[in-house]
Amino acid sequence: MKKLLGILLTPLFLLVWGLLLNLFHVAQVIAFRGFGPNAHRRCVDLLNFCLIHALWILGTRISVRYTQALPSDRPIIFVANHQNKLDIPGISWYLRRHAPKFVSKIELGKGIPSISYNLRHSGAALIDRSDTRQSLREIGRLAQLIEQTRSSAVIFPEGTRSTSGEMQPFATGGIKILLKKAPSALVVPVYIHGTWKLNRYGRFPMSPGERIGWTVLPAIEPAGKTPDEVAALAEQSIRGEFAARFRQGAE
Repeated sequence: MKKLLGILLTPLFLLVWGLLLNLFHVAQVIAFRGFGPNAHRRCVDLLNFCLIHALWILGTRISVRYTQALPSDRPIIFVANHQNKLDIPGISWYLRRHAPKFVSKIELGKGIPSISYNLRHSGAALIDRSDTRQSLREIGRLAQLIEQTRSSAVIFPEGTRSTSGEMQPFATGGIKILLKKAPSALVVPVYIHGTWKLNRYGRFPMSPGERIGWTVLPAIEPAGKTPDEVAALAEQSIRGEFAARFRQGAE
């Protein structure tokens, strides 16, 4: 019955998503070219609000939990697990106060309405996974940008999305570069839960009535710690939240 409902609702959801991406692509171009980066950022914030709340069409229930207030006077490196493409608009909207910029694969910088335009004009690091030197250079550039602007970077150390909710090993090279080039940054782990269930049946249909959420975990102060120690603490924090939710039967 649930899958049948997904078959009925998914086309409407995808239609709304497609319309939003195309309409906001035009709006982004007008905002950026006509009014500058700040107007563009506000336009993207509104886009992300619409994208994440379009999940209401599927009856998705969304929760967000912040374990502490975060500072606005220093850069932040958000370290998150990754389950679904919808993780990104969720982080973008719920952490919009910190102007998050993503470490993303270079392929996403072209061909996707709204998404590609924003990645190219927001300062995101577009990395070529086959070119280590280019990847490190891009991540370093992003780190210097957040250091200068007191904004934030988002990195998914698993490298690819988990399709089952199980966490994959963290690759910590990107975190280390961000810490090196943004020495005043605070590191904040983010645990994303349940978004993989939206595609439990594959790309089609999407699964209706799921519970998903974002938990912003306690910050890690890098001062006095090595980059390896900070990366390990971030992974430990996220895995600890995963284990706690798994025991509760929430994953």
